[in-house]
This record gives sequence, structure tokens and C-alpha cells, in this order.
Amino acid sequence: KIPRGQTRSYGEIADQICCNSARAVGQAIGANPVALLVPCHRVIQKNGSLGGYRWGIETKRALLDWEAQ
Repeated sequence: KIPRGQTRSYGEIADQICCNSARAVGQAIGANPVALLVPCHRVIQKNGSLGGYRWGIETKRALLDWEAQ
């Protein structure tokens, strides 16, 4: 679980759950059909950039900004 207002990298998630495969985490996140229930927008690239998002980068940025308030 990633608390509201915080982010984790794909690699951090991979290290915590299994396989040290950030790519596998990215594929699973990309298949998430319920983004607000399973907040995949909180997962970013290790360099701090937002990475991809099924509903668009601007939506991801808006959700992260809203949660940071």
C-alpha cells in the first residue's frame, strides 16, 4: 500500500513483492482497470518522472497534485 500523497518507483514495488522486475510491475499497473480503487498513479519512475499512465500523464499529474494537498 502506498499512502495518499506519497509515491514509490516501479523498482521499489518489485523489490517489495517478488521478483525485482520493474517491468512486470509496469505491465500489471498498465492492466489496472480501476485506478481510483487501486491507485496505480502513485507509482513513478525511479528518476522521479511520472512514467506512463493508462488515462494520460496529465490525469496522473492532477491526481498526484490533488493528493499532495
